[in-house]
Amino acid sequence: MSRTHRQIVLAELPQGKLAPEHFRLVEAERPSPVDGEVLLRGLYVSLDAANRAWMQGATYRSALKAGDVMAGGALAEVVESKAGGLAPGDLVFADTGWREFATLPGRHLTKLPRSEPLTHLLSVFGVAGLTAYFGLLECGRPKAGETVVVSAAAGAVGSLVGQIAKIKGCRTIGIAGGRAKCAVLTGELGFDAAVDYKAGDTRRALREACPNGIDVYFDNVGGEVLEACLFNMATHGRIACCGAVSQYDAAPPAHGPRGVPGLIVTKRLTLTGFVVMDFYGQREAALADLKSWVESGQLVVREDVIEGLENLPGALIGLLAGENIGKRMVKLS
Repeated sequence: MSRTHRQIVLAELPQGKLAPEHFRLVEAERPSPVDGEVLLRGLYVSLDAANRAWMQGATYRSALKAGDVMAGGALAEVVESKAGGLAPGDLVFADTGWREFATLPGRHLTKLPRSEPLTHLLSVFGVAGLTAYFGLLECGRPKAGETVVVSAAAGAVGSLVGQIAKIKGCRTIGIAGGRAKCAVLTGELGFDAAVDYKAGDTRRALREACPNGIDVYFDNVGGEVLEACLFNMATHGRIACCGAVSQYDAAPPAHGPRGVPGLIVTKRLTLTGFVVMDFYGQREAALADLKSWVESGQLVVREDVIEGLENLPGALIGLLAGENIGKRMVKLS
């Protein structure tokens, strides 16, 4: 095995839109584990809009700074173990960063079942699937017959949220960018309707698609789409606040949603922010549901796999621009 490996560092913090020059591919000495650690070989790196948010400041994790190995979770294989409970060949999900090899304490890692396709361990059975499951069912609390709207509906999380809402007997509307994505939502993923936010007046389109109002809105984007949904909420509506991708790679908005405080009061709305780790105590029950829905064909899994560590920067930039349908990841080996 080579004594060096490749990794991608954050060359500088972006002041505007993320670009290839903000990253640098370098060779580094391959790490070796000490007692209590394991050596991991990255297989697939997960790409998420949150990767960009980490460059802006501390969130649920420390902020990134120039010179850091770019942060990111990955499906990885144990190569060498000096920690109990993990052996060579075991699979784990770990915060390895954008690199071919990493050493991490074994106590922070959970062994994953080896199943095919492996990519499902990053998508429907990984953070994306669990985020969709808990955000919708625990924060949105949909009831059969209600109308559920989800933004970024063709993305990793949104594509699953809409389908889970359908499984629970709801009428589901997806918001996505472009006719092609909207066609996937209604033609392949079973959404009842789709709204193309690039086509014009989103607030009016939602009013037409949801004449009785929105009972549950799963928000992945924030900004103007959130504003449009707020003004179409039904009384006692619930909003699950998952992300704000519209603001991660753009100039700060000139204003936030307008007229919101009075609207929240008069319609008695509930807005709930969450991070998927909040619900990890219920993880096994959630995975059992997700697996049964995939096996029965009720849940269609879309994945977007790009090959090559060197393509990670472009793949993240493309994700932020909305190139992907389903879960985007990069295969390292």
